[in-house]
Amino acid sequence: MQSANRAGLTSRLLLIAAALLFSTGGAAIKATALTAWQVAGFRSAVAAAVLLIALPETRSGWDWRVLPAGAAYAATMVLFVLANKLTTAADTIFLQSTAPLYMLVLGPLLLHEPVRRADLLCMAGVATGMAFFFAGAQASTISAPDPLRGKLLAACAGICWAFTLAGFRWLGRNAGPRDSSMPAVVTGNLLAFAACLPEALPITRMSPADISVVLYLGIFQVGIAYICLACGLRAVPALTASILLLVEPALNPVWAWMLHGERPGARPLLGGALILLSTFLATLWQARAKRTAEPGAV
Repeated sequence: MQSANRAGLTSRLLLIAAALLFSTGGAAIKATALTAWQVAGFRSAVAAAVLLIALPETRSGWDWRVLPAGAAYAATMVLFVLANKLTTAADTIFLQSTAPLYMLVLGPLLLHEPVRRADLLCMAGVATGMAFFFAGAQASTISAPDPLRGKLLAACAGICWAFTLAGFRWLGRNAGPRDSSMPAVVTGNLLAFAACLPEALPITRMSPADISVVLYLGIFQVGIAYICLACGLRAVPALTASILLLVEPALNPVWAWMLHGERPGARPLLGGALILLSTFLATLWQARAKRTAEPGAV
């Protein structure tokens, strides 16, 4: 019993570590003078190498099924970096977090999952929160030179992330006994690198600081974060994991504020709070509905 409790605690700490590393992405992307295409491409190349070396499950389970989820994940990765270079880290992460809104359509359409009344109520909160980001003009700053275009790209990242989540669920149902989610993540990183490379070359200047940021993003912010995620998910219920991973969008703007002095306005902060709260409530209601539907549930 004590061993199981220790394993559960370790898994929770690994998930928190993953969320913390994921959350540093916005601030780190803004810390380099490299273009968005260079950051996105080289980050993904390093991350793919780290995952292939460190996780044995990434080296098996490769077939055509990983391509759709991998392509959606690649688009999400690239759009996230492009958006971060144009608008605030808060705008980017919170608008990407609107993915559950699009799952209302993708779930029934692609996965034949029913839509419940509680889902509609929660997604209304997500949609309301999203509207706050586009209400009124936002002044340009050094770290957010084109807020509107960045917000639109971040919203597209949210759509692509919804397709990624749908792809991961589909893989879980159809890939057999082997877990194909990690091969799909590696595939996505390789596709992102290939897609960005034409725009990333030629490299006219790459300082030691730029190299350090790219290595940090690829090794730690993506690679080690996914290793922690993969290991942590093995012994933690889905509900607990979903709640712990909300640390990422909550802390992402904090690092950007601490390192770059980036101060989101009141409307984006309120919109982000609504998105996170709605996602949290949706997760709780889904877990409750699942327990109620289980045989023998009281």
